[in-house]
Amino acid sequence: MDAGIGLLAAAAAVRRLRSDADLVLSSDPDGMPWGPRTPEDITERALAVAEAAAAYRPDALIVACNTASVHALPALRARLEPELPVIGTVPAIKSAAAGGGPIAIWATPATTGSPYQRGLIREFATGVAVTEVPCPGLSDAVEYADEAAVSRAIAAAAERTPAGARAVVLGCTHYELVAERVRAALRRHGAPPLVLHGSAGAVAAQTLRRTGTGTGTAPEIPAERGTLTVLLSGRAAPLPAPALAYAEGRLL
Repeated sequence: MDAGIGLLAAAAAVRRLRSDADLVLSSDPDGMPWGPRTPEDITERALAVAEAAAAYRPDALIVACNTASVHALPALRARLEPELPVIGTVPAIKSAAAGGGPIAIWATPATTGSPYQRGLIREFATGVAVTEVPCPGLSDAVEYADEAAVSRAIAAAAERTPAGARAVVLGCTHYELVAERVRAALRRHGAPPLVLHGSAGAVAAQTLRRTGTGTGTAPEIPAERGTLTVLLSGRAAPLPAPALAYAEGRLL
């Protein structure tokens, strides 16, 4: 689940590990964007999106959205667990910091500087130089596959990223859909070879381990390809056209 198509990255990661998995993608185009909403409103909408997916009786619910994980994860777990395991998405600050610094964290303006993100930095990146880089407009541009707007937002964020950064954390699930464009923009701004840290792969692996449906480390040999169900604000629908602009959407 996610507010929009940022869930494609985690869904595609699950599909790569278990091509026979039946996937339900539940998002909220009627309520987008979630970022400017109050925590209470985000929680209410996240619960509605989650319950629409839960009606299909899945083995697990992936909260493939940083905003929802920040504000609604406790409420989602209280409502759905233990019957339905809920796996949240946390920016990969820990893995980025483990490689030493400096690191940059690209995130939405609402997440940048938030107590949640600052807490992760204190917990996992003590002693490492960290720069928080707000990326206004990038998630919306990705959502609608607006190529020009994506390029402008990435270029602006690359300019705000220190030239000496050795790693960049993609702190919004939408950003993982344009990871290679982020890498190319950073190279153009003189960044040395660096590592981009997303969350989709780790979240997919954790989901398979927690549900006992795979090791999370290598693709299983499938009997058949799994089904895909798309819910847009609770309504069954085809995959939105902008999703097909990305390799992850085409894979699904």
